[in-house]
Amino acid sequence: MSNRPVSGTERSSDPRRPLLDPQGPPLPTRQIMSQWWRDIAFLHWPVEPALLAPLLPPGVRPDEFDGAAWVGLIPFRMVDAGVFRGGPVPWLGTFPETNVRVYSVDDRGRHGVTFLSLEASRLLVVLGARLGFNVPYQWASMRIRDHSGTGDSPARVLTYTTRRATRARADGVGRPRSRISVRVGELVAEPSPLDLFLTARFGLHTQVAGRPLWVPNTHGPWPLRSAEVLELDDDLVEAAGLGSFARTTPPASVLFSEGVRTTFGFPQAL
Repeated sequence: MSNRPVSGTERSSDPRRPLLDPQGPPLPTRQIMSQWWRDIAFLHWPVEPALLAPLLPPGVRPDEFDGAAWVGLIPFRMVDAGVFRGGPVPWLGTFPETNVRVYSVDDRGRHGVTFLSLEASRLLVVLGARLGFNVPYQWASMRIRDHSGTGDSPARVLTYTTRRATRARADGVGRPRSRISVRVGELVAEPSPLDLFLTARFGLHTQVAGRPLWVPNTHGPWPLRSAEVLELDDDLVEAAGLGSFARTTPPASVLFSEGVRTTFGFPQAL
């Protein structure tokens, strides 16, 4: 099976496919946590849907845009995470994160994400997410550097670095690393259908003890900006079982956002 990226376009070839709404719906269940996602970069590659199908929970299939599935490499800053309707958890609720995610849809037509890996610098967060929701968090050493207003250009440049804390494998493969630098561009006045497909996602597909679950979340529209990749040296996509295309092929879509506040509801069975 090929793991090479495929071509992607700006519009779906299926006129019956509804355009995803940038505004999230009300939570269908009681709120269990809230958080800010800040300074988030969206790097995406189109791939063959067959590459992703074996990696998804039962009852879930790859979501497609113009016949392609999509892989996202998403670094950002988690800020002021808190549980239920309480305030943010000091220190523990703010940290860098980088995730590898794909886009999934279930038989009820809910368009969400499935995470293949999530790097985070807070060990307690990693352990809690793995135990509670079976989400594949990995403990990592991470840093976000903001070069705003430095050098010869006033444009904002952010550099995200991560190195997984697990030991090197017995076959000599070292700990996965990632280094991403992006230059932030202009506001996107009207997001394209592809922009919305990749960002307007209001739930997580996962499984706990073999039971597939939907974890709903909601937030306002992303204030999206164009962005340019200045540096990309990434092991995380390959470590997630998707091949080496992130090293050899530039992302087909690059976006940035200052962020949104999001809330999550209790999980629901598929």
